[in-house]
Amino acid sequence: MRARTCSVLAASLVLALSAGPLAAPAFASPPAAADATHRSDGPDTDALRAALAMVPGEHATAALVRVGGTDFGWRGSAGVRDLASDRPARPDARFRAGSVTKVVTAATVLRLAAQDEIDLDAPVQGYLPDLFTAEFEQPISVRHLLNHTSGIKPGDSLGEDFAEVYAHRFETLTPQRVAASAIAKGPEGFFPGTRQQYLNINYTILGLLIEKVTGHSYASQATRLVLRPTGMHHTYFPDTDPRIRGPHNRGYQKVERPDGTERLVDVTEWNQADRWAAGDMISTTADLEKLLTKLFRGRIVPQPELEEMFTTPAGVPGANRSAGLECQEVDGRIYWGKSGSRYGYSALIGGTRNLSRTLVYSVNSTDAKSAGPKPVLDRITMAALK
Repeated sequence: MRARTCSVLAASLVLALSAGPLAAPAFASPPAAADATHRSDGPDTDALRAALAMVPGEHATAALVRVGGTDFGWRGSAGVRDLASDRPARPDARFRAGSVTKVVTAATVLRLAAQDEIDLDAPVQGYLPDLFTAEFEQPISVRHLLNHTSGIKPGDSLGEDFAEVYAHRFETLTPQRVAASAIAKGPEGFFPGTRQQYLNINYTILGLLIEKVTGHSYASQATRLVLRPTGMHHTYFPDTDPRIRGPHNRGYQKVERPDGTERLVDVTEWNQADRWAAGDMISTTADLEKLLTKLFRGRIVPQPELEEMFTTPAGVPGANRSAGLECQEVDGRIYWGKSGSRYGYSALIGGTRNLSRTLVYSVNSTDAKSAGPKPVLDRITMAALK
C-alpha cells in the first residue's frame, strides 16, 4: 500500500522559509530584467526583484527565474554572462540541471511501464541479472529504485571534495562502473521498501534498465519519450562532452586560498558522464517550465502511472520522495518538484499539482554543492511561493 504524503520540496525551500532580512548586493549589479502580469494573490514580485538585485554577488553570478500560475506569470533575469566581460546574463541560457534530470528519467520509466515494457513491481535483479550479486537476496522492485527505498549503496565517484573532483573533471567515469562499484559494496542492510535514502545510484540503475528493456541508449529513449513530446528542443544529454553547447552563462565555484581569502574558479566545462540518468541533463528555464506543466497535466505520463509521481511510500518514516519528485506543504498548499545542482549551477522546478503556482529557476551559485544557506535561492523561493 502507498500513501500520498509529503514533507520537503527542496533544501532551498526549507531554508527560504526561515530566511532573514534581504541582504545588500555584495557588489554592483546590472539592472535585473523582468516582466510580469499578475493578480493580487500572485507571487511577491517586489521580493522577487529584491532577490535578483543580489545578483551578481557573493552567492551567485547569474539568475533566471520563471513564476507561473492560473492567470499570472513573471519572468526575471539578473547577473552576468561571465566575469571577464561583465555582459548581462542571457535569459535563454542553457545550464546544468543536475538532479532535475531524475524527473525525466522517472517519466521515461513510467512511460515504458504504461507500454507494458517495464513492470514496476518486478525485481530489478530479473531485468539486470549480470549486475547484481548473490548478496542481494531480497527483491528490489523498479518502484523501490524510483522512490529511493532500494537499499543500494552509493557508487564510486572521482573524488571526495571539490579539489579532488575538479582535478579529474575531464575524465570519464562510466555509469556502468558506478553501478558495478555500488553493487560490489553489498546491500545497506535494510529490507527494500522500508527506508528512504536519496541516492543517485537508484537513477543510474534505472538508466541501465531503460537501455536493457529498449535496446537503445538512455539518451535516445528519454528524448523520444519525454523531451520530444514535451517540446524541450533546447535540452540534451551531453554524454562525455564537457562543454555546454549553445548560449550559456558561465558557472563558478568559490574556493578558499591558503591565506583565507576566496577566489572564484570557472567550472563551466566538466565531463558529467558519471551523473548520467541521475543528473547530467543540460536544459533551459523555458524547457523546464514546459516539462513541469505538461507533466502535471498528464500529457507526458498517462494515468495511472502518473500517480507514481504524486505518491510517496507508505509506512516509511519521513518519506518525502516519490517517483522523480519531492513534496512540501507550505501555507496550506502542497508543492511537488525537484531541485538539482552541479558545481556552478543550481536549478529547481516545482508547483502545485493543479499548476495554480509554479516556479522554475536556474541560479549560477558560487557554492552550489554546499549544504549551507543559499540566500539567493532561498529568497527567490520564498517570494515565488508566498
